[in-house]
Amino acid sequence: MSEDHLLREAQRAGKLPGLPQNHFIDGAWRASAGGGMMESFDPGSASPHASFAAGDADDVAIAVASARRAGEGAWKKILPRERGHVLSRTADLIRQHGERLAIAEVLDSGKTISEARGDVAGAARCFDYYAGAADKNEGKSFPLGEDYASFSINEPVGVTAHIIPWNYPLSTTARSVAPALAAGCTAVVKPAEQTPMTALILAELLHQAGLPDGVCNVVTGTGAAVGATLAAHPDISHITFTGSTATGINVMQAAARNVASVTLELGGKSPNVVLADADLDLALDNVVGAIFENAGQICSAGSRLVIERSIHAEFIERLVQRAKTLRMGHGLSERVNFGAINSAEHLAKVSSFLDGARARGLSIATGGRATVDPGTGKGWFFEPTVVDNAGWDDPVVQEEIFGPVLAVQVVDDFDEAIAAANCTPYALVAGIFTRDLSKAHRFARDVDAGQVYVNEYFAGDIETPFGGNRKSGIGREKGLIAVQSYCKVKSVTIRV
Repeated sequence: MSEDHLLREAQRAGKLPGLPQNHFIDGAWRASAGGGMMESFDPGSASPHASFAAGDADDVAIAVASARRAGEGAWKKILPRERGHVLSRTADLIRQHGERLAIAEVLDSGKTISEARGDVAGAARCFDYYAGAADKNEGKSFPLGEDYASFSINEPVGVTAHIIPWNYPLSTTARSVAPALAAGCTAVVKPAEQTPMTALILAELLHQAGLPDGVCNVVTGTGAAVGATLAAHPDISHITFTGSTATGINVMQAAARNVASVTLELGGKSPNVVLADADLDLALDNVVGAIFENAGQICSAGSRLVIERSIHAEFIERLVQRAKTLRMGHGLSERVNFGAINSAEHLAKVSSFLDGARARGLSIATGGRATVDPGTGKGWFFEPTVVDNAGWDDPVVQEEIFGPVLAVQVVDDFDEAIAAANCTPYALVAGIFTRDLSKAHRFARDVDAGQVYVNEYFAGDIETPFGGNRKSGIGREKGLIAVQSYCKVKSVTIRV
């Protein structure tokens, strides 16, 4: 079926035929040990579009055992360059099946087809990148003098757990599984219960690319039944988790009981600073994208606008006008550029923040209410929202809303902008728009964040390390540093 026909059929039927329903364990589809099933809902229509296996502790045990056998057997014997070939073939298969992956992502997550296609392209690029890293995971030599040969070896840590969020299911799976496989580890993936489909499809593509049975397993189900069990499993050596700070703390506590290492990419309340000397057209484009892409459901979203008072009124007026031009609707429509909120539960959470803001008398410049697809009257949507001139200690500034809600903080000068940027417990991303490179460098120095963007929000790519400080997490994903997360270092010293 052609890509155009595949999209038209999905638009007509509201579903995608042939989606997987079972776990992917030991190189094959496997029904849940308990026989349970769950529904996956299409946020754009607020209706189920597919069903999938509801896993439990037995499924986790089977998957981890499979991963352990594979890591001690077939995968261990494969040369690093051959691991790279598997990852490279996977990248090619992702591109070949790109439209199917993108449509499945839209139906599961609610994002637009354009956004989903971008995620697919990024996932393929991720596997390309780590394919090249597989045979370059080099150790070091240590200068102990002529009587010794001393060197280190990077060895895979073993079985790794990957607990995936619902906002970027394919992207987040790719960015953690690809470096783990490049390092020689095996993986058990637990996708979010709201968005299981692309992780399952990816596991099948990895198998088609030549990945041995058991190297990458996917177990679907709830966080309580599958995620918590996986995080606490004694044979898991490393856990990569992306999600809320509260759940990340639980994952870290579970890992500590087995002395497993963790990579945690958690919450964010990232500032996007616009100074009076900035290119305001450029800044406006980036502020809109930073908070309204994926309906604001991004850990690193620019969810706070910190702006100098002298340009505040004009900029907000233009920002509100832009927000009102966004075309909301079901993500499978190519006319749409603003998608749905992922679930009814999350929509209620976003709404509660704005209900509170109105009760406290905050100025809501635009938006602020739950709504529906204007074409069908269905779905879980929230209006693009700007809360103007919010107090620094207000919940809309301090707490992660994880929706299309921009909190505006007005400042009088550059030093106050830095203070505003640092005023929350999160430290994931910070952006600044200025023509003054001295101020840009000082901002990068003085703001606590895992990454700083200057004159382009969401700058960087798979090569750029990504992660947060403080309540935004521990460790880094992407870049070559991610491979090291899945390695244990062995030093060898020989007297000659």
